[in-house]
Parts: sequence; C-alpha cells; structure tokens
Amino acid sequence: MNKNTIISIIISAALIIFAIFFTSGKTNNTNVNQEALVNNISIVDGKQIIVINAKGGYQPRKSIAKAGISTILRFNTSGTFDCSSSVRIPSMNIFKSLPQSGSTDIDLSTQNRGTLNGSCGMGMYPFEIDFQ
Repeated sequence: MNKNTIISIIISAALIIFAIFFTSGKTNNTNVNQEALVNNISIVDGKQIIVINAKGGYQPRKSIAKAGISTILRFNTSGTFDCSSSVRIPSMNIFKSLPQSGSTDIDLSTQNRGTLNGSCGMGMYPFEIDFQ
C-alpha cells in the first residue's frame, strides 16, 4: 500500500469513530420533547398561551394543550428570514406573516378536543397542537 492509501484509511476510520461517538451520546428524545411540551404553555388571565419559536422550523413541533379554554398561539421570531416567518393554519383560514424579530399572537378562541395542524407558508415546516 502506498502512503496516500494509508492516510485515506486512517481518515476514514477516524470519521467513522467520530460519527459513532457523536450519535451514541444523544439523549432519549422522548424525555426532551415531553419537557418542551410542558414548558411552552402557560395560563395568563384565564387564557392559555402556547409559545412556539419560529426559525428554521417551529419548536416545539408538537404541543399538548387543554381543550375548552380560550387559547392564544404566540410565535416568537429572532432574525427569522426563512419560510417559517409565515404561518398557515388551513382549518381556520389563518395565514399570517411574522416579523423578522418579535412576538405575534394569534387568537385561536376556544378549541375542542382534537389536533390543530399548521405549517410555514410553503408547507415545509409543520407543527401541531393536540387539544386534550
């Protein structure tokens, strides 16, 4: 074997080891997502506020909220220039452009049990709210 082949094998092996190490250290996403679901909803003055961060998609992608209570959907943006700067919720005929940075509230009124689906203006980044 020549010197270039040996160097290529060593680099390849190092990349494979790095990839294995990097992916094995991840935590269980179920626990992380459950924590996010709990932390993005609050009740203020009798209204339920669901906070979603919009930049490169929506975080969290799934929220679990209470049905039967007046609900505000709050989108926070911070230097958002991609398609997640516009929101659509087809079942409610909502299409809203968000500012590049700031907070935008959408009044969802009182929701019944069920799932409310939304996405960015292009439909690339979905989010859902499960009303229970």
